[in-house]
Amino acid sequence: MKPKSRKPSVPALKAHVLIVEARFYDDLTAELTAGARQALDRAGATHETVSVPGALEVPAAIAISEESSGRFDGYVALGVVIRGETGHYDIVAGQSARGLMDLSLDGLAIGNGILTVDSEAQAWARAGREDGNKGGAAAEAALALIRLRQTVG
Repeated sequence: MKPKSRKPSVPALKAHVLIVEARFYDDLTAELTAGARQALDRAGATHETVSVPGALEVPAAIAISEESSGRFDGYVALGVVIRGETGHYDIVAGQSARGLMDLSLDGLAIGNGILTVDSEAQAWARAGREDGNKGGAAAEAALALIRLRQTVG
């Protein structure tokens, strides 16, 4: 019998994180958000959540929050983009990722949990039913970047 792998114990992190969730696919996003909150709670980070209509609005919400408040140590971007019959998927998936990357390269600690998938079944698999919750993974990525900034900054 193979032993269960355990994640290394990480000391509590004094960080305040904003979860920005795109609610276009409400049930899926709720699962991703629950996973992100669990990961942040485990790490001892405090958090707030704001909702936007879709994935294209997530980078803007992060930029607005950073510019207007500056009170967050990092951000978790959550949402779902499912391929359809038109090229709109490519625009939304690409431009939301580009917006998040631009903000990251400007020095923000962002975990990208915007799922880009071919079907709703793939989205559910990544929202926690099979492959583990990618919302939690995005929160862990944001926390890793916050830790890095605290270490080298």
